[in-house]
Amino acid sequence: MLVIENCSIFDGVSEEVRPNCSIIIENGVIREINEGGNAPRLDDVPIINAAGRFVMPGMIDAHFHAYGIELNPALVDKVKPELRGLHAKYILEAALGRGFTTIRDAAGGDIALSMALSQGLIDGPRFFFPGLAVSQTGGHGDLRAAGHYDSCPCAYCGSMSVVADGPEEVRKIVREQLRTGATHVKLFVSGGVLSPTDPIWMNQLADDEIRVAVAEAETRRAYVMAHAHTNEAVLRCIANGVRSIEHATLVEADGAKAIADAGAFVIPTLAIGDTMLREGASMGLPRAMIDKLKEALDASSHSLERLRSAHTRIGFGTDLLGKLMPQQSIEFRLRREVCQPVEILRQATSTNAALLNMEGKLGVLAPGAYADILIIDGSPLNDITVLENHSHIRMIMRDGRIIRNTLD
Repeated sequence: MLVIENCSIFDGVSEEVRPNCSIIIENGVIREINEGGNAPRLDDVPIINAAGRFVMPGMIDAHFHAYGIELNPALVDKVKPELRGLHAKYILEAALGRGFTTIRDAAGGDIALSMALSQGLIDGPRFFFPGLAVSQTGGHGDLRAAGHYDSCPCAYCGSMSVVADGPEEVRKIVREQLRTGATHVKLFVSGGVLSPTDPIWMNQLADDEIRVAVAEAETRRAYVMAHAHTNEAVLRCIANGVRSIEHATLVEADGAKAIADAGAFVIPTLAIGDTMLREGASMGLPRAMIDKLKEALDASSHSLERLRSAHTRIGFGTDLLGKLMPQQSIEFRLRREVCQPVEILRQATSTNAALLNMEGKLGVLAPGAYADILIIDGSPLNDITVLENHSHIRMIMRDGRIIRNTLD
């Protein structure tokens, strides 16, 4: 058992911060929250004094790449699996150090990482993973260059994605990912920036292929997340039952309304575009990819405005890769151009928890929730960029266990 006293609590939902509270934690779960300094004194129970600081739920990044060790994902295939795993250990532990106590992987995250985390070999965040993301031949997940030639006509299967064509191929691949414990399924339904042969406007996967993936996910009480930059891709995803729309960079008003009407979630990812535009060329990103990036980035803030105006359920994701990953927390600053700080905090806590089907368990400070807790110097409700300076995160707790504590 453990008590955190003298907290100013943001519970992940309410706009109000409750001062002078205490949190009683038992067996990794919040047992109770007391207000007005009325915490019971418990014999031989450690007490952490938050000294009036801002206390909030651990944050959730719902679009993350644990194996994204290179900015150009095609290069990840050239890295031996054992080395990829060691990189992933570093990537996951660094994310936890930035206050992200939960991540949802968006391509390639697998049962091996999940088991390494559960066995304590990696001291990282909670981990929700899709296995290999599913692409059509020549789609966003097919990372073979246009000049690639192989005498074997076998489809591409890489470290983060696999090719499937036709409903039955999709069905088999999706079933295989779910068999290995995937918590969700990832599809590519539009073109993208970091793929060698597809324009961003390209429609990918036929409607029957999408529907098969959705149906198979539902048999496991899982769901589909879909890479969809364009408005047309968004509309197709919603029409075919996709629950989580990734990026929606070029969404129009009708696409935003469709997401809202369906009760689906949408995960804009502003950090990857901003960082790649600033640093991609110096890191060797091909000119063609940078041109596609500019096309998408020019529209991203307007798309976020449309999503917000339509009252869609907006989650929080970053999509960073390679050497850009340490900039994970700039997503907060980029969103403040459109969203209020309390909205952004909800996106990174309670909204993402609902997306993960963990409502009431993650992303909130409430009795019965897992004790994933941050203690912050300064108030992100007053200045969301406080979260960019990771030294301001004075304590990180996951599952009731203190990961870092720099409190006086």
